[in-house]
Amino acid sequence: MTIPTLIKIASVASLSTLLLHSNPAAAASQSNPAPSIYLDGQALQLPAAPVIENNQTLVPMRAIFEAEGADVAWDAQTRTVSATRDGSHFTYQVGSGVTYQNGQKQTLPVPGKIVSGTTMVPLRFVSEALGDVVKWHAYSRSITISSAKTFETTVAYGVNLRNTPDSAADVNLVRLLPTGTPIHVIREIDADWLEVQTENGEIDFISAKPKYTNYTSPSLADKQADELIAAGSEYLGTPYEFGAASDQTDTFDCSSFVQRVFQEALSIDLPRVSYDQAKVGTEVSLDDLRKGDLLFFSARGLDIGHVAIYAGNGQLLHTYSKKLGVHFEKFEGQWKDRFVTARRIF
Repeated sequence: MTIPTLIKIASVASLSTLLLHSNPAAAASQSNPAPSIYLDGQALQLPAAPVIENNQTLVPMRAIFEAEGADVAWDAQTRTVSATRDGSHFTYQVGSGVTYQNGQKQTLPVPGKIVSGTTMVPLRFVSEALGDVVKWHAYSRSITISSAKTFETTVAYGVNLRNTPDSAADVNLVRLLPTGTPIHVIREIDADWLEVQTENGEIDFISAKPKYTNYTSPSLADKQADELIAAGSEYLGTPYEFGAASDQTDTFDCSSFVQRVFQEALSIDLPRVSYDQAKVGTEVSLDDLRKGDLLFFSARGLDIGHVAIYAGNGQLLHTYSKKLGVHFEKFEGQWKDRFVTARRIF
């Protein structure tokens, strides 16, 4: 590369930096990217990026109406949009500070506008006018829209409602949801957290641990199984000791290991010995095994004397040998011969 070429590249880079810092809107877009928007748990793919103006998020008009199930009509001559959903009729002329819902005048927080040829309208006002609930999550710069009208999940054990998916501090604590509270699960954040809506329109987060609600799904079970196996893998090589004390992690026997890992990863309290652990959960066949299921085997002359965690792909995670300690092993040979039952705990 020649010296003149290097100078040219440096000049272009310097000019780009100068333009960015002399343009506050460009600088703001770099530091404050457009928020992500989720409708009923699914990320919305909009034809134009949302715009934030006076703390209000503006989104493409037709896209948001249609995504929320409204029938839309557009009068280009008067720049007026009409939308209907569930018997509610909404009329708005772009640029106006007011709109009409079922003939009733409503004042907008900010007027709609046309940006680069796309008609943009305030998201919260539109969604709430259509009867949906909207929540801005500052921690993730994301917006949740929920159209839930039924609350199919029940709190099984009092759980904290938090405004961020984080239990490290109580500054994000909203309130306690008591046992029996009906909720709607909007989205699985990860193995540990659910985004939920309450009957009074709150959208926040609760623990996804199985003890707290009766919510289940294949995707959450898979995430939690991965977390369970990861927690167990932290103890690979830990020495085996028959009758190991359950209040320490320097040694394990088969059932103290399973008890420890289920409590650490999923807050599930299992009995101490394998015979009693085999009474928990529901029985599953070998053909229906999934990661995280418990497998029970005869051992030491007992009908059930050993337990292992099924790790998927024909692997067991367990301990029984002073030489091997906690380890992975193929589910074959003696283990197939000594297999008694499998139980699903979550």
